[in-house]
Formats: sequence, structure tokens, C-alpha cells
Amino acid sequence: MRHLSPRTASAVAAGLVLALGAAACAGPKGSDSGSGSGSGGAAGKPAKGGTLTVLNSQPQEDFDPARLYTSGGGNVPSLVFRTLTTRNREDGAAGAKVVPDLATDLGTPSKNATVWTYTLKDGLKYEDGTAITSADIKYGIERSFAAELSGGAPYLRDWLIGGADYQGPYKDKKGLASIEVPDAKTIVFHLNKPEGEFPYLATQTQTTPVPKAKDTGTKYEEHPVSSGPYKVVKNENDGERLTLERNAYWSAATDEERKAYPDTIDVRSGLDSSVINQRLSSSQGADAAAVTTDTNLGPAELAKVTGDKKLAARVGTGHFGYTNYIAFNPKVKPFDNPKVRQAISYAVDRSSVINAAGGSALAEPATTYLPNQKSFGYTPYDHFPAGATGDAAKAKQLLKDAGYADGLTVTLTHSNDKDFETSPEIATALQDALKKAGITVKLQGLEVNDYKDKTRSATKEPGFFLAHWGADWPSGGPFLAPIFDGRQIVKDGANFNSGFLNDASVNKEIDEINKLTDLSAAAKRWGALDQKIGEQALTVPLFHPVYKRLYGSAVKNIVISDWTGVLDISQVAVK
Repeated sequence: MRHLSPRTASAVAAGLVLALGAAACAGPKGSDSGSGSGSGGAAGKPAKGGTLTVLNSQPQEDFDPARLYTSGGGNVPSLVFRTLTTRNREDGAAGAKVVPDLATDLGTPSKNATVWTYTLKDGLKYEDGTAITSADIKYGIERSFAAELSGGAPYLRDWLIGGADYQGPYKDKKGLASIEVPDAKTIVFHLNKPEGEFPYLATQTQTTPVPKAKDTGTKYEEHPVSSGPYKVVKNENDGERLTLERNAYWSAATDEERKAYPDTIDVRSGLDSSVINQRLSSSQGADAAAVTTDTNLGPAELAKVTGDKKLAARVGTGHFGYTNYIAFNPKVKPFDNPKVRQAISYAVDRSSVINAAGGSALAEPATTYLPNQKSFGYTPYDHFPAGATGDAAKAKQLLKDAGYADGLTVTLTHSNDKDFETSPEIATALQDALKKAGITVKLQGLEVNDYKDKTRSATKEPGFFLAHWGADWPSGGPFLAPIFDGRQIVKDGANFNSGFLNDASVNKEIDEINKLTDLSAAAKRWGALDQKIGEQALTVPLFHPVYKRLYGSAVKNIVISDWTGVLDISQVAVK
């Protein structure tokens, strides 16, 4: 799961960003898809050479494939780490497809999708010229289970037979029996339940090959062995400054996704967002060949840029699977009453929420929990239609039916961080809207860590709070299961099933969809399940964020996929 702020959306987060996808040399493929907004950038055909500068606010910490939550990390890790599968590197919706990377295909499943077999391509090599083997991928996965290398996504631990008890190769020399390597080019995964979306999971950086002889444990991040087009030549201050240069042994013949135009990638992090946008706007010197993968334009900056045609032409628009919403805890009164939850659903003024989130250029109204993208199985519905500004009369009638004819008073918990998705501005907009329906809202603002601690605790969770969820990959599975699968309710850890829904029919449908290896068919059923769950009003979807980012005047071949919503630096050229 990934968390991104509308303003400084880090491309990897407390929950998520994944592997990358590809564009044609002369410009982004699929730029007419309507959902992305890649453009050719600076005039002229992209060519190899030069230095690309990346200006980011968040440091590229833990540059170890075992510790990265997903393979995006602002797209930088995917330049060094190749995985079994990756994302199709095209603009817009086409970029939400999963494609082979190190593997020859998306994997061969057993009849019940509990066994997945992959074959590696010919000619794969590390930066030192040695061959990449299936045993290296097995070892790379196994080391991600080590406590000292924690931080990666939990799926392999949850899905692999024996994964829950495995402690990594430093403690258990035998390794995971559920990963077999019958020869140097074949790797077989044995799962404890059907998982038709394993090709998506195979994009995670944990499937990056790591040669056992070169593993230096917690120091591996200082110089990880490259399987991608670039190698790390310098890592300063735990990812604050990264310098990448070409890996001479990478072959484009084995990699259809990464273009690798620049000779050098200079990643500079820890910068203030306003400084980043000013440097990109000015595009002086090296900044003309610069991009950002984690810093959005704010409302004021966007207004300034929109008024300048030349600057406006250098703004990339991205959509990422992400939903901001109101969460209810039905164990807390009065939210145990469905009519109260429905009343609030009708009372919400989404136009004021959108304004609080930065305006229509930075946020799109949501009435479905799943993001409005085909890959998630998006099925339009609005169970509590109230228009753009809410239906106070309908809300009042529902409150009366619930026994609150004189209104009621509730507390809304949110974060005090203005750059966080649950900001005071959004909370205030909701407070004003609900007042019209006779609902007095008291605001409880918490610092980010306190907010997370309280809203993710099964015992501390408030009855009414602002929440958000981002996709680990573009499918309904990692969106709906953590929030609505009753078997994922965590009593003594981080719990995300805020509504404590444990519906046998919902749980069964999740299992049935997970058996499907036809991802298009699965998407349709995720959409139908979203529509079914939405009737219970356990959440009130508010908006999906939109990302607007500047890039330097000399940057060519802009590709922004719906998988990450950020500029794909594996595609850009500066010559």
C-alpha cells in the first residue's frame, strides 16, 4: 500500500511504487489514451548521452531491493534493479499492464494458480559480466525475509508456503523450500493459496537477483550489484545523493522496457518542494535537463504555471490508483447505525473538498472506492447521490429515521500535516458541509505519527476519521482485500480494515477472484465487489488525487503511466 501527499507525493511510501513500463524512441506510445499526459518534451528525436538530474524532496533511502516496499521508489531503483516482471512503459492506461522483464513471459500457473513457473531470458548479466541465474533470484527473495532487511512488501511472506515462519538466509541456511530452482534459468514458486495476480507481485523489487557471494547484508545498499542499465557509483547520506552510470553489461536486446538514454543519472534529494519547482521552472544550466519524480505543483504554483504557455507545456499530468475517503468504525456510536453513515454520505460537499485539496486540477471527485481506472475494474456507481454540493435535506431525513431528529455531534479525526492527505483544510470543508445537515463536527487534529497510531489500531480507532489508500499494483485486489477482507483484521498490529467488515460472502468472492489468471476477467469482478461493498456505507469516497509536475526544458520523451502517475525516468532523454 502506498501513501502519497497531493503536494509532495513520494513515489514510494508507507505502503507503495512498482516496476516501470516503455515508450517509443520518437515519443511516448499511447499518448492519446486520455488518462495520462505524456508529451514529447523538448523538440528533436531522443538520443543517447548527457546527464539527467533528478530533483526530489524525499531521499532514496534503503537502496536495497530487499528493503524497498515496491520497485518504483521515484522510478530510480528500476534503473538498477530488474525484476521477473515489470510494468509496460507506456503513457496513460496502457502503462497499467504487467509485462515480462527478466522472465520470458508473465509466468505459467498451475491449474489452481498455486504454483507459478518462470523461465529467464538468455544473455542476462550483472554489472561485472557474470550471468544472472534463477538461484540469484531465489536468494534475493530469501534475504528479504531477514529482520535486518525489513521494509519490503509483505506479500511473499504471506503467499509462499512456509513464508510466515522463515527468518532469512542469515539464520536459516536451508532456504525456502517453496521456491525451487531446478536449473539456472527456471524458478518455481509454491503458494499456500491461489493467487492469479502473481505476475503483478513479480514486479516487486524482492524478485531482483542478488548474487550470494556479493551480499554484504545491511551495507549492500551502498553498492548493490546492478542487473539494470545503470550501476551505483556513489551513494551519499543514505540515498540523499545518488550517482548512476551505465552498466556496460546491460543489453537492450534483453530489455524492451528501459530506454537508458542518458549516460549519467544524478539524483539529488532532501530539497524543499518550492526550491525544486523554482529550479525546474527556471531551467538554468544543468536544471534544463532535470526532472522530479516526487514533487507536485501546489495550487498557487500551478496557477502561475498555467498562465505561462511555455511553462504549461512542461507540465506532466499523472493519475495513480489512489483514493481519499472518510472511514467509519461501526463499533463506535452513532456510526453503528447505517442510517447515520448514509446521512453523512449524502451531506458531503465534494466541491468544497476538492477545493480544499487544491482544486479540480489536483483532485477528481470520487463516489467509488476503487480508482476510476479500467485496470482496477472501475465500475461507476453512486449509492448516495447528492450532486457536487451534497444533499442536506436527504441527510436530515436519514438522521431523523435514525433517531436524531435534532441532529447530533460527532468528532472527526484528521492529521495536522497540511501536506498529508487528511489535512485540516479537508476536515474543515467537511465540518462546514455537515453543519448544513444538522451534524456538528468537532475536529481532532493529530500529528502524523499519532494519527497513524490511532487510526491503524483496532483498539484505539476513532469512529469517524479521514483516510487514504494507494495501490501496490493496478488491480482491485490490493485495494479491496486489505480494507474489506475480514480475515485481514489485525487486532495487535497495523489494521486497515477500519470498518471491521467480516462478511463471509465478501471473503469468498475475494478468494474466487484470486483464483483467476485472466486479469481482465478479475478486474470486472473486483469492480462488482466494490459496488456491493459500497452499499454498506463503511466509507465515503471523496477524491482521487491528480499529479502535476514540471520537467526541464531540455527533457525529451515524457512518459507517465497510470501505474505510478509519475514521470518514468527510464524513458527520458536529454540529448
